[in-house]
Amino acid sequence: MRYFLVFSYYGKAYHGWQIQPNAITVQEVLEQAMSLLFRETVQLTAAGRTDAGVHAREMYAHFNTEVVFNREEMRYRLNAFLPKDIAVKDIIEVPEDAHARFDAIERTYEYWIVQNKDPFLTDAAHYVKYPLNVEAMNEAGTILLEHTDFECFSKSNTDVKTYLCDVKKASWQQKEGLLVFTITADRFLRNMVRAVVGTLLEVGLGKWSLDEVKLVLESKDRSRAGVSVPAKGLYLTEVKYPNHIIR
Repeated sequence: MRYFLVFSYYGKAYHGWQIQPNAITVQEVLEQAMSLLFRETVQLTAAGRTDAGVHAREMYAHFNTEVVFNREEMRYRLNAFLPKDIAVKDIIEVPEDAHARFDAIERTYEYWIVQNKDPFLTDAAHYVKYPLNVEAMNEAGTILLEHTDFECFSKSNTDVKTYLCDVKKASWQQKEGLLVFTITADRFLRNMVRAVVGTLLEVGLGKWSLDEVKLVLESKDRSRAGVSVPAKGLYLTEVKYPNHIIR
């Protein structure tokens, strides 16, 4: 049987999602816990790879098992066994060919910024002390919707076959003391969201014009875009699948 694991994590203590040598990752911790409770080796394939320090409010991963289990009981047992910064939200039976990464049709990220010192958000948001022109940043965000090639925001030396992404939303909004950037697309390149935010902040700070953002996108040159903002403010918030996989 194939299942989707639905879970969340606070990424501060982890070197990203994917297992790697000499560094603790979310995948490693989850697979060890599940293998112990299922009493067999469990391998997870996630909807995407988050970088070190990035958080996920909603992440999906698929796994196979022949073990018969009560899903609610297993969810409870996993949460009791896992560390406090990883939480299993659901275990869903899916078609046997369902794929957590390749079948995802949409992903949404948020980036959190604070402009006043807040001890409760020190490790959860990026602090920007200078005034920001949010209206200009929203205008710059709409430029992303007019493009499909985002090579200028991709981490260098990646093994991707295409830099094409269908960005459907890119907007800033004030939410309870936070300035939140929300971006939705069918897929994202490595480091893309943090580079996008860094670029839009240049506009908000009055350093770049909208025309300069257009030139950055047309250049396909990562060195022309803004610096990557810190990982601690980035959250994967939603992953969508076709109805035949998850109703």
